[in-house]
Amino acid sequence: MSGLNHRQVEAFRAVMLTGGVTTAAQLMNITQPAVSRLIRDLQDGLKLKLFVRRGTRLMPTGEALSLYQEVEQSFVGLDRITQAATDLRGRRAGVLRIAAFPALATTFLPRFVARFLADRPRLDIAVHGVSSRIALESVASGQCDLGFASDVLEFHAVKAQMIQSADAVAVVPTGHALARRAYLQPKDFRGERFISLGPFTLLRHRVDFAFSAARVQRHVQVETNLTEMACGMVAGGLGVSIVDPLMAEEFRDRGLALRPFRPRIPIEFAALHSEQRVLSGVAEEFIAQFRRELGEIVDRQSSDLSVLQA
Repeated sequence: MSGLNHRQVEAFRAVMLTGGVTTAAQLMNITQPAVSRLIRDLQDGLKLKLFVRRGTRLMPTGEALSLYQEVEQSFVGLDRITQAATDLRGRRAGVLRIAAFPALATTFLPRFVARFLADRPRLDIAVHGVSSRIALESVASGQCDLGFASDVLEFHAVKAQMIQSADAVAVVPTGHALARRAYLQPKDFRGERFISLGPFTLLRHRVDFAFSAARVQRHVQVETNLTEMACGMVAGGLGVSIVDPLMAEEFRDRGLALRPFRPRIPIEFAALHSEQRVLSGVAEEFIAQFRRELGEIVDRQSSDLSVLQA
């Protein structure tokens, strides 16, 4: 990628994360024409067609997805992706192949799969924890039957349906002074060591935007690509953070205090499946039951947090 500048790559990453030039411009805090120009210059420099227009939306080409993997390789190594694809191709017929973003794949999903398989002893399920974007590509390529993403992402031949929405939460060590507050705002984080998520997640950009809009500078001492690591470090007293509610719930009784964050930062959990294949009956059952049980957990957590503000 010689001859390219950092801003072009940043614009490309923002468009891939958000699915559009307008939202990418908001994340980068620049104008929409500026984002379009950066993308155009990147395409000219690489001599590649990275996006095609479908109505009012830009859809990434196969070349764009491949390039994004290179950009994202510090988050999800290419060796790991290749191995995951090999494992998926080698599974026997009848398997329900699922790709899910890490915070879901290491929390709610394993327990749900155990319950789902309890009365389906002949069903084989393969679960892979990957980024939301890789989950999308896995479904698009046919390597996975279902995908779960932390936001509603769009790509041709893939249908994304929102199954649940929840707000990101602030997490601080149990016993921390901020744990005594009913909710937390950007100004409350002044002077605190902040543990930030890696740059390849939409939540990271939304958190950055919230603090930028509030004109609050954070002391970002540690950065990690995994929410689980961020929660573990907070529980260990290293600092504070803002994370997705599913992983935060896992650490509630392990040294972590959860508090609502304002302004709200919504996270949409989406189910992905191919538009070119008819979902099997068991896959439809999986999504329906998954939606119902995840909704119960989110509603219960929301109720618990609302008591703090009463």
